Amino acid sequence: MALSDTDIGAEAGGRAGEDGAYTVLARRYRPQTFDDLIGQDAMVQTLRNAFRTGRIAQAYMLTGVRGVGKTTTARIVARALNYVGPEGDAGPTVDMAEIGEHCVAIMESRHPDVLEIDAASHTGVENVREIIDSVRYRPAYARYKVYVIDEVHMLSKAAFNALLKTLEEPPEHVKFIFATTEIRKVPVTVLSRCQRFDLRRVDVELLRSHFKGIAEREGIAVDDQAVTLIARAAEGSVRDGLSILDQVMAHATGPVAAGDVRAMLGVAERTRVFDLLETVLKGDAGAALGSLSALYEDGAEPAQILSDMAEAVHVVTRIKAAGAEAADPTLSEAELARAGDLAGRLAMSVLARAWQMLLKGLGEVPTAPRPLVAAEMVLVRLAYAAELPPPDELIRRAGHAPAEREPAAPPPPGGTHDDAPSMAAPAAPVRAAVGAAAEPVEVPDIAAAPAPATLPEVALRSFEDVVALADRNRELQLCRALEEQVRLVRFRPGHIELRLLPEAPRTIANELGDRLKQWTGERWIVAVSEEEGEKTVGEVKRERRQQEREAVAAHPAVQAVFDQFPEAEIVDVRPVQRTPDEEA
Repeated sequence: MALSDTDIGAEAGGRAGEDGAYTVLARRYRPQTFDDLIGQDAMVQTLRNAFRTGRIAQAYMLTGVRGVGKTTTARIVARALNYVGPEGDAGPTVDMAEIGEHCVAIMESRHPDVLEIDAASHTGVENVREIIDSVRYRPAYARYKVYVIDEVHMLSKAAFNALLKTLEEPPEHVKFIFATTEIRKVPVTVLSRCQRFDLRRVDVELLRSHFKGIAEREGIAVDDQAVTLIARAAEGSVRDGLSILDQVMAHATGPVAAGDVRAMLGVAERTRVFDLLETVLKGDAGAALGSLSALYEDGAEPAQILSDMAEAVHVVTRIKAAGAEAADPTLSEAELARAGDLAGRLAMSVLARAWQMLLKGLGEVPTAPRPLVAAEMVLVRLAYAAELPPPDELIRRAGHAPAEREPAAPPPPGGTHDDAPSMAAPAAPVRAAVGAAAEPVEVPDIAAAPAPATLPEVALRSFEDVVALADRNRELQLCRALEEQVRLVRFRPGHIELRLLPEAPRTIANELGDRLKQWTGERWIVAVSEEEGEKTVGEVKRERRQQEREAVAAHPAVQAVFDQFPEAEIVDVRPVQRTPDEEA
């Protein structure tokens, strides 16, 4: 009997009809063979080659986000290991065009020789001891005894340690397949004994075609835009997408349209999101609040609206940075045109500021007593910040401000940025007009603010100057760490890159950045690099002192001293401190 997705769906649907229970799409269309898996081509190719050449490992580790097929892949591998076709035993194979002797029982998780264990509820060493005791016995019916351990990262440390010996040298008839969403919690001693496969998120285009095909088999009409929205909401998870498709089929009274998906998910139409973004970045707070209210009344959630706006900012930024070819291929022509237009008119600094403010707003809205009110405040902040110059421009203008200035006339009503006076010129606070009907917002005159009198001018031209500054400020522990426990990779004023040696404190970069800002009054970026870097300051100092000793030792006068005192040694070399009279 040939096996295909259509047959599987029909078979599952028939079973559902017999007992009166509905089988959800995620289960009905669960892949049965390697050909059915989507988006995991690298893993499938590796397993195909391994089975064909007989290089079958004793243990596999499958990792990835939810819903990408970890447990399903484990069952398919178990089925391939124990496949026995209609014509008899053919050995392990990935070519399973027909249902074999053990296939149905394995895929339905009821085969006695394929044991699926939930590590979340079997975390202790006593559970692993049961596995260790049972591996000694050969399989009852199948070729291999296969242990599928799901969410393996939930095992305790003692359970992992108890499994190590059996995992490294299992009997010939035993195979292990592990699945986890938290690969970092699995000990490296376990990972080193397994072949690891990272199951990737499935891209939107592949999900669209997959969901479209399933909808056709179900006899449900779903338009292309609705399928695209479902694929985007799935975030790379096939199971999540099928769950949404299942739900939207129940939500719609007839053919599924994009409006049904938006109403169910609480998302806004993308073109309206671009309209809202453009309105906000024009500084029109009133119109932005009206657009937000309209979207909310149409069923969009406030947090989702901000999330869609952040996504729109990301799309515009990608186009501005890398061109239209870097845009999301799932964008419609209208969306691509809107994004391209905004990318041509908005500065990168404006987009970066909008991104940061939206991210901050996304953290505020879910925790606010009234999410809509919180979202409105985010849009107001965005609108009133739209006309403000970026920080680097403020700093540049402040640096060129004259010592004394004549008062300047206020800008005319309805004036633009070009009509406004320079920030370096007026003595009165600068007013940034935000929209025609909005009240002016006063921006402090940074140029008029006096410079901090407590911070001396510090010229740091090298990393050694930084170390010396730490020493002068009595930061002895930091000074010691900078001298002996880090290597300089790059240095320029305001930016330092360091390679940390094993004994260096992990927080030294943040600590040094904070101290430099405190000492110099300027912001310094201190980054950690993996490059080898230069010698440590301590090594350079020791080499320098050694060279000075050798130069002094070679001087004829010192040689004469050594001739008279053979046991003498040079302890230190210090410069001669001359008095002003001696220098004169």
